[in-house]
Amino acid sequence: MSSNRGTSAERRARIEQMRKAEQARERRNRIITLTVSAAVVAGLVGFGGYVLNKEQNKKEQQEAAAKAPVEDEKTWEKLTQNHVDPKSVSYPMNPPVGGDHHRMWADCDGTVYKEELRKENAVHSLEHGAVWVTYNDKAPAEDVKKLEEKVGRTPYSLMSPVKDQDGAIMLSAWGKQVTVDGADDPRVNQFFTKYVQGPQTPEPGAACTGGTGGMDK
Repeated sequence: MSSNRGTSAERRARIEQMRKAEQARERRNRIITLTVSAAVVAGLVGFGGYVLNKEQNKKEQQEAAAKAPVEDEKTWEKLTQNHVDPKSVSYPMNPPVGGDHHRMWADCDGTVYKEELRKENAVHSLEHGAVWVTYNDKAPAEDVKKLEEKVGRTPYSLMSPVKDQDGAIMLSAWGKQVTVDGADDPRVNQFFTKYVQGPQTPEPGAACTGGTGGMDK
């Protein structure tokens, strides 16, 4: 009888030992799970903070660019806004940055034209808040391609050749114009940030689609 009692006690002891070992494993697993979860949450919070901080910095940079003057920029004020269809207009600057214009705007929803536009149509696009990128035969093909890509992804912008302009690459908005050194000139991004639907726009929010191909007579 004593032998059976000893065996039973040993069995209970082993069972208790196994139970305690299982409980210890469960505690370790819970600790590991909580630690990993905390690390993941901390990582997500940190990444989210990084993204938010990056977006905030980007926004601040854009706001700073919008406030800073564009180097060597030219400005014209008190430009007329009459529709003169079907007359042509003699503009005091080339490309024109405002003044009387055609009753229809040139499509400017990131539109790239391979041929010269009727300037009176393009001026109407500027009135709606578009930035007009122009170039002549002196512009490097690589720069032209980069600018076409930028315009293509930017609503309220258009691009076309203007063979008789003075600068190789010029950017125009209503009342504003600058000649840049190339597609990578930092003034390109600054000009877009500042003047695409910028405060100089006479008719902000007006359509940039549903116009013309810029060749209407």
